Amino acid sequence: MQTYPEIAPKLVIHGGLLDTRKTLTQARHTQEKFHDALAAVVKESFDILCSVGARNAVLYAVRALENEPLFNAGTGSVLQSDGQARMSAGLIDSQTGHFSGVINVQHVKNPIDIAQLLAKEPNSILAGELATRYAQQRNIPYYNPITSARQQEYEQQSMHQTGTVGAVALDSKGVICAGTSTGGIGGEIPGRVSDSPTVAGTYASSVAGVSCTGIGEQIIDHAVATRIVTRVQDGIPLQIAVDKTLLEARVRDYCFGLISLDYTGKVVVGKTQEQEYYQLLYASYDGQRLSVYP
Repeated sequence: MQTYPEIAPKLVIHGGLLDTRKTLTQARHTQEKFHDALAAVVKESFDILCSVGARNAVLYAVRALENEPLFNAGTGSVLQSDGQARMSAGLIDSQTGHFSGVINVQHVKNPIDIAQLLAKEPNSILAGELATRYAQQRNIPYYNPITSARQQEYEQQSMHQTGTVGAVALDSKGVICAGTSTGGIGGEIPGRVSDSPTVAGTYASSVAGVSCTGIGEQIIDHAVATRIVTRVQDGIPLQIAVDKTLLEARVRDYCFGLISLDYTGKVVVGKTQEQEYYQLLYASYDGQRLSVYP
């Protein structure tokens, strides 16, 4: 593995692609809550990045976002059509080159932790009831992630779509790690598989890492994360790789957003839908410069 000792650590996180037309409330104070939550998580996670590396920073960041009911992951996950919360997460870093993921796990607080456990297994992706049983067998405490707000939205058939959460980090050793976690799209067929626990939605190599959010089927069809990283591996700058990928997706009227980071610390974020009411919630930090949207 290459190392880049002159490159300062960098971290970028996201809280999903928000369609403000479908939210229950979009008052100014709600925007401020998103801002404050993202800013706090990215700063805290950066300390982890500097002390114990990219993978631990991504785990910390995604776990913190899963614990924030504002976002659709972990606590606050939206409900599938049968009223159940089924959560998914994916994780990969450039040091191991090994992807691990959990699909439609239930009754856990932090799905990203199950993805981390599976990284140590010969079978690194598990799904459904057996994924839940796997977590129970490893003494992961039972947890109900369904909030009263999500239950109310389900009963009113008005899903508060704040998308997926994710993080991409670069540490001082040049390791890049990407992780993503989601509660799904809400109201979907029970057992539906999202992009988050696949390399289409979560991918990293020694040159770049990507975490996606949006309509998972479209992200999978477009192989977004791997497409971008492969282009960077082929010598295309990250900004151009992202722009080209988004342009191709716009032709097909796809709806997704992404965060990305390359081995130089360059951060690129983007979304396919250019309208103002589509907001990609994200934050980046390098120890000095903090960028947060909204």
